[in-house]
This record gives sequence, structure tokens and C-alpha cells, in this order.
Amino acid sequence: MKMNMKNAVIAIVAPLPTLFFYVSFLGYCGDHDCHNSNDTSIWNWCYHHPLLLANILFFLNVNLLFWFIGLLQSSHWLIDVYWTVIPVLLVHYYATHPLAVFKYNPWRSRVVIMMTWVWGIRLSHNYFRREKWLWGAREDWRFTDMRQQYAQNWWWVSFFSIYLSQQVFLIGVCMPMYVIHSVDKPWDFWDFVAVVVCITGIVVAYRADTQLHNFVTENCKLKELGKPVVPNLDKGLWRYSRHPNYFGEQLWWWGLGIFGWNLGCAWTFVGSFINSMCLAYVTVLVERRMLKQDYRAEAYRVYQETTSAWIPWFKSSPKGGKDKNT
Repeated sequence: MKMNMKNAVIAIVAPLPTLFFYVSFLGYCGDHDCHNSNDTSIWNWCYHHPLLLANILFFLNVNLLFWFIGLLQSSHWLIDVYWTVIPVLLVHYYATHPLAVFKYNPWRSRVVIMMTWVWGIRLSHNYFRREKWLWGAREDWRFTDMRQQYAQNWWWVSFFSIYLSQQVFLIGVCMPMYVIHSVDKPWDFWDFVAVVVCITGIVVAYRADTQLHNFVTENCKLKELGKPVVPNLDKGLWRYSRHPNYFGEQLWWWGLGIFGWNLGCAWTFVGSFINSMCLAYVTVLVERRMLKQDYRAEAYRVYQETTSAWIPWFKSSPKGGKDKNT
């Protein structure tokens, strides 16, 4: 309990340096003309370089501070908690930055901010539900595997593989949020399309993660009773896709990309594409892990043969004969 409370305090305090700095910046711009080219203060530079400022704050507060905390605790759990929070912080940063004021459609901004909050709350809820509502109980299993792989070099490798890479990824995938708050264009049909795609992604991911949570919980109960566990989840959305939660997550980011494309910035799809490539790699890692578990390996091979990897689709027939009940 003491460790849980300690980690909760760390998680709450960790972003305060950035928040205090940004509030001070907004206060200065509220009292001074930051647009004045004769102003040589750091606040004037922050006013004219919103993207660079976002990257610098990310580097100092997340890459350096979170990494240092991870080294002290021998666990890089904190970045998992903030993966769901940073996009929410970024969308508010882009919406409130003084340079963006009056340069964007307010309704588009409100809709995207609201959806980002829903996305963040859903993903945070799923994280804490999976972790049994504990703060920092464990780090991502992929980090643990890399810790074993790199051994004594992990202390510096972790900075690049966990933190610096996350900066490139998160800043990149959230670029539609910057465009939304940089271009003033009336709401149109493609905005409705983007909203439908985003909301569909959130709903699909929530439903898939809930079905997975229920499956894991039921298997834990069976194991406690000494009964055989079910090797694979093959019900609900998982009957039509091996990773429907990943599919829903991709829909969310591609939906944001549609907002950026509609505002004349098709290059924002690059972030969505990189996200899909990362999830493709994660899919490979997860499925390799599944096949290493003897009690489910055979059933999972059949599941791979008969079920779509991402996009929900009808089952196909297994290569070696009839489908097994998984």
C-alpha cells in the first residue's frame, strides 16, 4: 500500500515542472505583448515557436525526468501511465497557446478536445483495470524483456528505446491536433467522417479490451479452482479479429489524420502510418509470446490460420482440417 501511494504521488508530481512553466508563460503573455519583435525574453521565443517548445518540454520533463525516475526505481512504469495523458496535455497546449488564439475553428477544437479526453479516459481505465488499480505495480513486459536482453547497458539503452522514441512517436502522431489549432476552416462533411472514424475506434477498442479483461479474469478464477483454463479468447470481436483492440486504436489515430488532411495537411497521416507500423511490430511480439505458452500454442496456431490479424472479418477454414473450439 505504501509503495502504491508513493507511486501515485510520483505520477501526480512528475509533470508539474512543465505545467508550472507553461502557466507562467501564459501569464506573461496575458500581461505583455509577446508578438512584439523587440521583446528578447524567453517568453517571446516560446510564443513564436510552439512546436519547438512542445518538444523541449517533452524532452526535459518526460525523456530526462521520467527516465531518471525509472532508473531510480528500476522500473519504467511511469511512461505507460502518461502515454494516455500526454495527448490530452498536447491538445490543450495547442488550443491555448497564444499564437493559436483566433486561428482555428472553435467547434472543431471543442470536438477534438472532447474526443481526446474520452480516448484518454478509456485507455487509462483499461490500464488501471489491468493493473488491478495499482500505480506502478510493474513495467511493460516488453521493457522487462529488453532489460534482460541489454543487461548492464539497459540504463542508457532505455533512454533511447523507451523515452526518445516515444517523443518522436507521440509528438508525430498528435500533429493533427497542432494543425486543427493552426488552420481556420469551416466545419464540413469530412469533419463528420473524421468524428465517426474516431468514435468508432474508441468504441471498438473499449469493447475489445473489456472482452479481453473478462476473459483473463474468468481464466484466473478457473485456475484458482484447479480447473482447466480456456487457451484463447475466440468470442465477441475476438472471433473476427486476433487484435480488435489494436484495430480500434488505429481507427482513432487515422480519424485524427482525416482532420489534418481535410485542413490541407495530408502529411499528418505519417503519424498514423508510423503508429500502424509500430502496432504491426507489437502484434508480432505478442503472437510470438502466445506461441511460447505450451497450453495455448496449438490452439493459437489454428486461431492464426482462421482469424484476421486486425481488420474484423469472417473466419476462414484451417489448413489442416476443421477448426478447433478455442
